[in-house]
Amino acid sequence: MGTVVGNRTSGAPAMADVARLAGVSHQTVSRVLNGHPYVQEQTRLRVQAAIDELGYRPNRVARALVTGRSQLIGVVAQNTTLCGPSSLLAAFEQAAALAGFVVTTHRANVLDRQSITKALERHRDQRVAGIVVIAPTTSAHDAVDTVPPDVPLVMVDGDARRATPTVTVDQAAGAVAATRHLLEAGHRTVWHVSGPPDWFDSAGRIEGWRSALEAAGAEVPPIVPADWSAASGYRTGQMLARMPEVTAIFAANDHLALGILRAMSERGRRVPHDVSVVGFDDVPEAAYFIPPLTTVRPDFDAVARDALELLMAQIDGSSVAGLLRTSTPTLVPRDSVRPPSA
Repeated sequence: MGTVVGNRTSGAPAMADVARLAGVSHQTVSRVLNGHPYVQEQTRLRVQAAIDELGYRPNRVARALVTGRSQLIGVVAQNTTLCGPSSLLAAFEQAAALAGFVVTTHRANVLDRQSITKALERHRDQRVAGIVVIAPTTSAHDAVDTVPPDVPLVMVDGDARRATPTVTVDQAAGAVAATRHLLEAGHRTVWHVSGPPDWFDSAGRIEGWRSALEAAGAEVPPIVPADWSAASGYRTGQMLARMPEVTAIFAANDHLALGILRAMSERGRRVPHDVSVVGFDDVPEAAYFIPPLTTVRPDFDAVARDALELLMAQIDGSSVAGLLRTSTPTLVPRDSVRPPSA
C-alpha cells in the first residue's frame, strides 16, 4: 500500500489513501468508483478530486476476484458520426471509466435485428458485467428480447414504452421549447423539417412540435420529411425558401438547420430577418454558424450517468424492470430567431 506524504503518495496509491485524503470511508470511495446513485454530489466531487490528485487507478483484476463480477461493460451502438449517438457513447464511456469500468463497443452499420443480435452475443461471450444498447431506431428493438432476463441491460435513446430499463432525452419537451420560442417571437406558425421516420428522436420531436402548435391554437403545417444531413436540409430549404408564408422553421437537428441556412442565403431570404430557424442538439459548431444558431441542448452527461446507475443497480441485484429515466433538454437562444418582418 502506498503511504500519503503531505498530499502525495509514495508508491502506488490504494483506495485507503484516497479515503484518507478525501476524509471519507473506503466504502464511500468504492461507491463513487462504482457509480452508486446514493452518494452526495459534494462527497463524490471530493473523492474524485482525491483520486485525481493521487493518480489512483483501481485494480480491476483484484476487484473482479473479490466481487465475482467483470469490470467490462458492453455497448452496442450504430456506426455513425451523428451528434446524438456519438455524444451519448462518449459520455457513457467517460462515466463508466470514472466508475472503474472498461467499455467495449460493438458498432453496427445497420441497427437491424441480425446486427444487434450478433453484437449482443459477442458481448455475452466476453462475459461482460452488463450491456448498454444505444438504440434510437425502431429496427433495433426486437433483438433486445433475445437477451436473457438475468443479463443486466439498459436501453439508451430507445422506446420509452418498453419494459426494458430505458434512459432517454425528452425529445418532445425539447421540441415544445423550440416551437414555443418561435411562436413567442411573434410567428403565426412554425414549419418542421423532420428526421427519418424510424428514429424515436424524430418521432418525439414531431410530437412536441405539433402539441406546442395545437396548444397555442396555431395552424399545423405539413411536415417536411428529411434525413439528418445538411444536404437534406439544403434540399428542403430550397423548397421552403420559395414559400413566402414560411417565416419560422424548427429543424430536427443542427445539421439540417445548417443546410437550411445555406439554402435561404442562396435564395435571398435572410435569417433571421425574413426567416427564423431553430435546430436541435447544439453541435459544437452551432455557435459559429452565420447567424449563430438557436438550438436545443440535450444533457448527454445526465443520460450517461442515469444509464450507468440503472445498469449498476441491476449488476448489484436490484430489480429495475420497466424503469424509465428522462432528461429534459434546454433551449439555447442565439441570433437565428427574431420577430417576423412587418
